[in-house]
Amino acid sequence: MIRVLVAGLGNMGVSHALAYHQNPDFQIVGLVNRSLPDLPDALRDYPLSHDYAEALDRLRPDLVCVATYSDSHADYAVAAMRAGAHVFVEKPLATTVADAQRVVDCAVETGRKLVVGYILRHHPSWQRLIAEARDLGGPYVFRLNLNQQSSGPTWAVHKALMQTTSPIVDCGVHYVDVMCQITDSAPVEVRGMGLRLSDEIAPEMYNYGHFQVIFADGSCGWYEAGWGPMMSDTAFFVKDVVSPQGAVSIRMPHDARSDDIDTHTKTSTLRVHRVGQGDEDLNMQDEPGHQDLCDAEQAFVARAIADDIDLSRHMTDAVRSLAVCLAADESVRTGAPVKL
Repeated sequence: MIRVLVAGLGNMGVSHALAYHQNPDFQIVGLVNRSLPDLPDALRDYPLSHDYAEALDRLRPDLVCVATYSDSHADYAVAAMRAGAHVFVEKPLATTVADAQRVVDCAVETGRKLVVGYILRHHPSWQRLIAEARDLGGPYVFRLNLNQQSSGPTWAVHKALMQTTSPIVDCGVHYVDVMCQITDSAPVEVRGMGLRLSDEIAPEMYNYGHFQVIFADGSCGWYEAGWGPMMSDTAFFVKDVVSPQGAVSIRMPHDARSDDIDTHTKTSTLRVHRVGQGDEDLNMQDEPGHQDLCDAEQAFVARAIADDIDLSRHMTDAVRSLAVCLAADESVRTGAPVKL
């Protein structure tokens, strides 16, 4: 049984803790959060601490789940591995490429497993999208976005996230990871633009941004993300992959909502268009919801530890996708393209 300490009890931390709670491969030995969280009944009997370093030293877990704000990911992950624990860390892996590489280097040095929270890698519909796109062959055009018309508590969470991380970095790493899995080609240049649309966030931050990325094989991608009550809920979810041989697209139901967390991962229907052959709609009903995906993600963590799975490519991809999104953020702030 894998003894796990969960640090950070926001939306994702609670979802991961619930996954550990119901999986017999894990035993939760402690929870850590800076404030007193409102926990679901299933988690209320676990010991709660407000001091991560103290809990790590006292409990000596086999695995640490890092689901805190992005600026603490790297330090928490390294501290856990230095203490002998494997690590699951929510995306993004870090807030700088250097810190992300520091975490990966520590995993290699200590022989600890490092799994980054790229939840779409565990989604059968997204796996199918990637397979269908690769079957068409490149070079590719990627058209991807995820805008959220957030208000109330969700807008409060977004404003807290934007103290350290822009929307195109926080969400973008998922979709750049998908691009990289499809092309198997290195990103070489990024161009970004962004705009601050609210006085409720810091003057140096922006809550809407988009970027273009160019790959070595000629593929090019576009990603857009915006958070806040002012965002439009029209065309908030675009997922298109286009190649010379056709296209693969996610088609959402007409009543999908941008502030529904399940909408961010569900696909409803995949349309595969092949030049000269017409369209094929693949029904993706009964696919996993958000908690199901968190359960699958943590089941993979257990297998990675038990079966000593080689995570080299996983870690390389995590650093690469973060590098693209951070380059986009740099481009937004400087107004200049960034070469990778």
